[in-house]
Amino acid sequence: MLTATDPTTAGVAVGPPPTGAAVEVVSVTQVTQGRTTLHDVSFSVAPGEVVAIVGGSGAGKTTLLETMVGIRPPAAGEVRTTGARGRSDVGYVPQDDIIHRDLPLARTLRYAAQLRLPAGTAPDAVDRTVDEALASLDLAERATVRVGSLSGGQRKRASIAVEMLTRPAVFFLDEPTSGLDPATAREVLRLLRRLAGAGTTIVLTTHSPSDIDLCDRIVFLARDGHLAFVGTPAEARRHFATGDLTVAYERLALEDTPEAWAERFASVRRRGHGHDARHLRAAPTPVPDPDGPVVPSAPSVPVVALAPDRPRRAAPPAHRRAGALRQWAVLTRRSADLLVRNRLTLAVLVGSPALVIAMMAVLFRPGAFDPAATSASEATQTVFWLAFAGFFFGLTYGLLQIVGEMAILRRERLAGLHVTAYVGAKVAVLTPVLLVVAGGMLAVLRALDRLPSAGGSVYAALLVTLTLEALAALALGLLASAAVTDVAQATLALPMLCFPQVLFAGAIVPVPDMAAPGRVMSVGLANRWAFESLGRALDVDRLVAPLSPPSAHHAAFTGSPVAGWIVLAGFVGLLLAATIAVLHRRAPA
Repeated sequence: MLTATDPTTAGVAVGPPPTGAAVEVVSVTQVTQGRTTLHDVSFSVAPGEVVAIVGGSGAGKTTLLETMVGIRPPAAGEVRTTGARGRSDVGYVPQDDIIHRDLPLARTLRYAAQLRLPAGTAPDAVDRTVDEALASLDLAERATVRVGSLSGGQRKRASIAVEMLTRPAVFFLDEPTSGLDPATAREVLRLLRRLAGAGTTIVLTTHSPSDIDLCDRIVFLARDGHLAFVGTPAEARRHFATGDLTVAYERLALEDTPEAWAERFASVRRRGHGHDARHLRAAPTPVPDPDGPVVPSAPSVPVVALAPDRPRRAAPPAHRRAGALRQWAVLTRRSADLLVRNRLTLAVLVGSPALVIAMMAVLFRPGAFDPAATSASEATQTVFWLAFAGFFFGLTYGLLQIVGEMAILRRERLAGLHVTAYVGAKVAVLTPVLLVVAGGMLAVLRALDRLPSAGGSVYAALLVTLTLEALAALALGLLASAAVTDVAQATLALPMLCFPQVLFAGAIVPVPDMAAPGRVMSVGLANRWAFESLGRALDVDRLVAPLSPPSAHHAAFTGSPVAGWIVLAGFVGLLLAATIAVLHRRAPA
């Protein structure tokens, strides 16, 4: 095994050395929202190369990279990766530093390693791999620092470290130097060159001309994803007739149309090879030592055709990934860790129940469930708002759980994460919290005489009802969180999901008195079934006004609360299944 001290790799190797992978982009066309964003793009990347995808804004650099990674299946054409062990041998670092910021760096990497390393990896091997990754990326001294407190360059290296845990054979990076100062950007490029020297194939996007000369070859895209050039930096200077590649950006933007640039390069291909070559390959051109002065790459033959029948490297056998159950256990520990370390989340978890209980104590007078009461209306309203509180807690806890992690989830899905394990971990962590909140609310309201004196079986039924309703609301919140695109949309969804639960639960207007559409809508609302089950568990009509005529809610409160439990449990299952289906679509593996 190569380690961080191996002189041949300048301290970047972690685990077994990669064999390098070849990537072939074959006539790829991509369509986004009805607009063609890549037009018949073909090129290849040889094992151990550093290749930059460059071009101006709107050229489709990120679209091409995500298509190569597999995040976006091409509308036409294909991407072939040979010499890799499947997903476990493909690393991807998006432009944003997508790692949890509330955890210490070493702990973040340890969770990532437990999810990515082969099944059965011993704990000491996991720790050793994390330590090697930290050392190789010069982050060992920052191991205990919260990720959010790292500098921009350190976070970028930390994001790279996540992928280096498994030593991928091919590494895709989207704008790895974006937002970094020149010295830090050069440090990141220096790292990538060392990784390539250790055998990893590197494909990156960049908008910085200063990054180009540290790459073996570049792929220039004109506007709307037209392929304008493939070759070495020196060849690019000759092709665009300039010694400054910044001018090439200007020429692509101002001279001719994107189609004209693509046809010009296609004609160069045809003249160079005598036929329309679809695959391009050039052996990696020696580049300058990244620690020394940057000079243009040496001139070479313009572009060499890669014969269609080129022998392919056989892919090494894939390792067995951690199964869904192991992933669930790791994700559950990580989610719990994040929960207790995020102060805002803790404030919501503790503050929301305290505020709701305080409002209910102020709103309702003691003794509303006294048998001497002349009306069941106040008791009915107490039951209703008790039910709504359970719904509100579950919904608010679930709404922000996924949307804030969607980018991380997409990245981990590429590494083999099971969606079922991810959603199951959220439920496993929040279920005890909801159980404690429901039990605490019942205890406090009983102590304040806002709930009646009753036996343990009655309060057990109340606790089961509130917990099931909170879980149904949690599942609804997770579904909404998976479906929206940002936190602002999740926040706007809160009142939209709450209002129907208030209006159509049957407390303001009994269900039989509603218009037909309202009665139909009420069937699909968790708050209705929880309201009825709570009223049945307390037997409100008999308890409050046994000598009075039956209340308007008599029919709703007649029967066993178990019927409502069955419906609520069904909601939980259906909503969680819908959440998993949405995540499969939004974060494909």
